[in-house]
Amino acid sequence: MILSGQEIRRQLGENIIIDPFDETKLNPNSYNLSLHDELLVYEELVLDMKRPNRVRRMTIPPEGLVLSPGQLYLARTVERTETHNYVPMIEGRSSIGRLGLFVHVTAGFGDVGFCGFWTLEMFAVQQVRIYPGISICQIFYHQIVGDVTEYCSDKYQNNRDIQPSLMFKELNPDAVQDDLQLTFPFGGRRAP
Repeated sequence: MILSGQEIRRQLGENIIIDPFDETKLNPNSYNLSLHDELLVYEELVLDMKRPNRVRRMTIPPEGLVLSPGQLYLARTVERTETHNYVPMIEGRSSIGRLGLFVHVTAGFGDVGFCGFWTLEMFAVQQVRIYPGISICQIFYHQIVGDVTEYCSDKYQNNRDIQPSLMFKELNPDAVQDDLQLTFPFGGRRAP
């Protein structure tokens, strides 16, 4: 079963943390999450699952940024969430989907115990202008039946920034993440 908006509000501070929380973003059975002002794009022509891939950081200016088709953009939510005893999931908002913007390519399914920002895998069907701070997706919560083992991962748990794929940690455990090189055009910056 999916939690109602009122139940999401009741669970705040206990099993659900949404920071920052804005009452106006609470829906009948979900909560709208906002787009941060930074994106990552891969610099490699061929992405390699067995090694870190170089990325470039971009800033979305207040006047917006046009996304191009055929390019994967990694973004993150403004809000940090933490979920216990429920399964968090995100979906793109229907108004965003009707503009031909996929908000998550495949990774909308969260795990019980996930803490951090949501990385969004965005892909545009045609050129579309996006803006920082827009309500880009919605989070909703499923009840879980049975004994709960909370998510525990050295890859994505307690992240503080956009997370490119860390699949290489599974396929090549000796790889070092520090090999990941970031470039910062347009005055981009690494999050604290």
